[in-house]
Amino acid sequence: MEIIVKKFGGTSVSDLDHIQNAALRVKEAFEDGVRPVVVVSAMAGVTDQLLGGLKVKTLGADLRENDVVAATGEQMSAGIFALVLQGLGLKARSMMGWQVPVITSDRAGAAEIREIPPENLLKSLKAGEIPVIAGFQGVTDQGRITTLGRGGSDISAVAIAATLKAKRCDIYTDVPGIYTTDPNIVSKARKLDSISYQEALELAAVGAKILHPRAIALAVRFGVTIQVLTSYENRPGTMIMNAKDMKDERIVSGIACSDNEAKVSILGIRDEPGTVAAIFKPLADADISVDMIVQDVSKEDGLTDVTFTVDKDNLDQTLALIEKTKAATDFENLVSDRNVIKLTVVGLGMAGRAGVAQKMFTALGELGINIQAISASDIKISVLVKEVHQKDALKALHSAYGLDKR
Repeated sequence: MEIIVKKFGGTSVSDLDHIQNAALRVKEAFEDGVRPVVVVSAMAGVTDQLLGGLKVKTLGADLRENDVVAATGEQMSAGIFALVLQGLGLKARSMMGWQVPVITSDRAGAAEIREIPPENLLKSLKAGEIPVIAGFQGVTDQGRITTLGRGGSDISAVAIAATLKAKRCDIYTDVPGIYTTDPNIVSKARKLDSISYQEALELAAVGAKILHPRAIALAVRFGVTIQVLTSYENRPGTMIMNAKDMKDERIVSGIACSDNEAKVSILGIRDEPGTVAAIFKPLADADISVDMIVQDVSKEDGLTDVTFTVDKDNLDQTLALIEKTKAATDFENLVSDRNVIKLTVVGLGMAGRAGVAQKMFTALGELGINIQAISASDIKISVLVKEVHQKDALKALHSAYGLDKR
């Protein structure tokens, strides 16, 4: 059987008309000889409504019960989608995470998939059915319902594609594919026909709204080809695939912009071994991710300044934790800035190529945009700039790297 997993996100199943449209995409695939396996998210906004009204304040409340509530959104989508497929004359059945089963860890709200035995899905396919699976959810060895956290339905779909050795995993969104940058900001952005796993993973990790990085990491691990496309139009999207299978050779594939950055600067730290570690340890213990670390020599002898970024959502907690270390570390001042963005240029062709960073610095310098921090790897360069420069900076970099529509 040529199996293709088709995952439909919240906007693609937001109401009955959208579900009908998505179901037609499944029917077209079935009539072309493909054996589709459908994975669905909750209808747009439903999960937020379910959890938004859930204000459990009872001491000792079991947060695993939140998962039971959250999982009902996908259950509703799966049932309705299966009914619509049946109305189109297809044999379909809904399946919850525990029926597949998607076996996970026991971490409330952020479970990890451990195993998906393929027998039940293969049995359904051999019976001529189209399984319609509730994404985002699973079950523990003890029979407890779990959810996979943000991007969970994408993770479900890629994992199911891996266990079934599917030809491809199609992820349907509200955009036609992956663009060189945000087309809502840069009108000359263009859709990519293909992009490598590594590039997609880097772009997703630095703010591009592609897929959750965990889903892409799964695809890399099991060699699952992903296509990102829209259910609103019947045309190809963007393939996420192994670099060796790509035909295009380009230096830069895309530019991401993250507006969820906050800058923290600790001024006047003693320049002694262990001092900086003492500041960062409580952040690590609180599971706060730190990025773009820059250490400068202070104006005073024996002192240094450290600047780094965190997610805006973590800024207040970060500042509070650092203040608690002041007695031990004796830093002079702590300042922060929420009005910054991180711009990241990504491309496999950047590795070992001279002048790529210089092109970025020149383009920003010509606009008078000051770079506050820099980080780099073989296939990406990130810079921190003032938020007010977002549009101009993105346009300038997009042109500088030859990514404008041709």
